[in-house]
Amino acid sequence: MIRSLLAAVVASAVSLSSAAAYPDRPVILVNPYAAGGPADVVARSLARALEKRLGQPVVVENKPGGGASIGTGFVARAKPDGYTLLLGTSAGHVVTPLMQKTVYDGVNGFAFCSVVAEQPIMLVVNPARGIRTVSELIARANAEPGKLSYGSAGVGGATHLGAELFQHAAHVQFNHIPYAGASPAINDVVGGQTDLAMLNLSASLPFIRQGRLLALAYASDKRSPLLPDVPTLAEAGVQGADAATWYSLAAPAGTPAAIVRTLSDTVRAVNEDPDYRRVMQEQAIALMALSPQDAQAYVVKDQADMRRLLGTLGLLAK
Repeated sequence: MIRSLLAAVVASAVSLSSAAAYPDRPVILVNPYAAGGPADVVARSLARALEKRLGQPVVVENKPGGGASIGTGFVARAKPDGYTLLLGTSAGHVVTPLMQKTVYDGVNGFAFCSVVAEQPIMLVVNPARGIRTVSELIARANAEPGKLSYGSAGVGGATHLGAELFQHAAHVQFNHIPYAGASPAINDVVGGQTDLAMLNLSASLPFIRQGRLLALAYASDKRSPLLPDVPTLAEAGVQGADAATWYSLAAPAGTPAAIVRTLSDTVRAVNEDPDYRRVMQEQAIALMALSPQDAQAYVVKDQADMRRLLGTLGLLAK
């Protein structure tokens, strides 16, 4: 009994000592999407801002694929010491595990340090298709059922579910072409391999400004200040199809609470960094800094919401 108590005390002391010294070496931040997309922008901007305050390098590693399950699963299996972190999304944590069997628990397999940002998505189309408005898109889809195709950043993400919501609300049907991230998806819309997409504004904005993509509508309750002439989906006549991507900072379950709190507090401090704030504002990304408890509750609520949505769309795993 005494030996057990002593062992517990020693283990606790070691854990506290490790947490107090954290971090004393480089930290890996896994982005479960391809390089060049909006998640990559968030991951690299967040990494640069974190390392200023943590005093150690924060290295971004891209592990795309599987509806974000490859990178998410990698972090779930990592040592819970705060040195392997995840830029998480609803796709990896919630939707993919609801749609198919995964080797990890997307909610209980993680210690959520914070929810750091949110970004609505934009409905865009290749200009060569001759579609100029949402009503014209719906008319074309009804006239040529099953012919139009849309690209997404992967199965289960906001860019996929946003398009599914749009189809459900507008009573149309497109062919879904999933990619391992927003960057390859948008490249194929620009190149004409696919017709349209609902992607994060940060991914599509440069191509919209260049005239290589046409923005039809914004999937939010208000217009984007970056494209004030583009209507919301509701303004364009499609109700109930708003969609956004959220990003979390998550560690493997079992990570010491002191380390989780350190990371959460650091995210809050990062949000005051003017360079970081400017980059996020330029990408139409809304900053957040939820506490570990609030972040956990946020993800649990999203899981319940997505379970209902996927059930409605017939996408829940059998």
